[in-house]
Amino acid sequence: MAKLWGGRFTKETNKLVEELTASISFDQKLAAEDIAGSLAHVQMLGECGVISSADAETIKAGLLAVKAKLENSELQYSVANEDIHMNIEKFLIDEIGSVGGKLHTGRSRNDQVATDMHLYLKNHTIAIIELIEATQAAILKQAEENIDTILPGYTHLQRAQPVSFAHHLMAYFWMLERDKARLGDSLDRIDWLPLGAGALAGTTFPINRERTAELLGVKHVYPNSMDAVSDRDFILEFLSAGAILMMHISRLAEELVIWSSQEFQFVELDDSFCTGSSIMPQKKNPDVPELLRAKTGRVYGNLMGLLTVLKGLPLAYNKDMQEDKEGMFDTVETLEGSLQLLAPMIETMTVNKRRMKQAVKQDYSNATDIADYLVTKGLPFREAHEIIGKIVLFAIQQNKFLLDLRLEEYQEFSPLFAEDIYDVLAPENVVAARDSYGGTAPNQVEEQINLAKQALAL
Repeated sequence: MAKLWGGRFTKETNKLVEELTASISFDQKLAAEDIAGSLAHVQMLGECGVISSADAETIKAGLLAVKAKLENSELQYSVANEDIHMNIEKFLIDEIGSVGGKLHTGRSRNDQVATDMHLYLKNHTIAIIELIEATQAAILKQAEENIDTILPGYTHLQRAQPVSFAHHLMAYFWMLERDKARLGDSLDRIDWLPLGAGALAGTTFPINRERTAELLGVKHVYPNSMDAVSDRDFILEFLSAGAILMMHISRLAEELVIWSSQEFQFVELDDSFCTGSSIMPQKKNPDVPELLRAKTGRVYGNLMGLLTVLKGLPLAYNKDMQEDKEGMFDTVETLEGSLQLLAPMIETMTVNKRRMKQAVKQDYSNATDIADYLVTKGLPFREAHEIIGKIVLFAIQQNKFLLDLRLEEYQEFSPLFAEDIYDVLAPENVVAARDSYGGTAPNQVEEQINLAKQALAL
């Protein structure tokens, strides 16, 4: 078949050039959006009298027939037709004849592809936000069941202070809440219509772009045709928000890998989210969180790749922009796939409360509370800090933990110590003492869980 744009050319396209420039292998993902944009466009063309009402109805019927074939997986795409737009137009012409060629009146592939990506990203951003909320709900469920479960909190991956396991989990809830807000905010930049901008300068036909936007349910219309066809900020913003989201997923995945290790044994992941070893039959490998952690790199790469593609492009459209899609598709699929696995993995994991409790009784993470104890007795914090450092060193040398030291041993370092020091050092009291807003005390954790329920409208 001759190229739909081939009138100016005297030679056929080199086959290697066809393979290099064709995008149908990946932009076929935009088929549904391409048909939706075309249906709105032809409706507008008919209403504005750019084409006859009869032709508009014929084209709409043809597009709906193509849509039905798409939904039944009956479409066979051709590299010779280059991209999704020309493949759909070819299918349309096959359905209704040459009148299908009138569909392209008043638009270009430049504004058409931009419109498709706006529609695609809008739909998938909304879907990703819903998946984030499902993950938040799974975190919230585990948190509600573990308000009084205590584990060591870490800084520098060294035990720092005991915290509620619910408090630890809820930190990820709020990270995801910010991710959700970023994606929700980006929808305002995604919800713009380029269609009708033409190749770069608009069109001579009396079209109504606001009507097209209305038909598509899009809020805004680009006021500058050159910006409309060359803008990829909305994809960059999505990729950026997606990279931050994936970073948060990776941090949680890392904790799940550590917590489920034999050294920690704080949680056990459900068998359905783990795999075994081909040689070591005792192994239960946390492959899912490991892969979530690893896939973060590809999402970062997609952001950097598009930034690099766009950094030196003059206005308006350039073929370089064909490279904007694969990274976008990959990030969408990676985020959706990751979140679909993360939520049930969190919901089904078993929390080893006994092991966590044992851990906080066999460390020095309650040392700060001894310093606070001495401060309440009137000692300056800096002096108290030095005394506690010496006590910890002494305990280590004696192969003891702080709760194992006798009162007489404490009093060798300061006469301010009394019998009540053992109440202060009990892990549950250490946690309960952090009663400031946002702290790990059980009542504060319950308050943030209530806030989280409001955020999810539960």
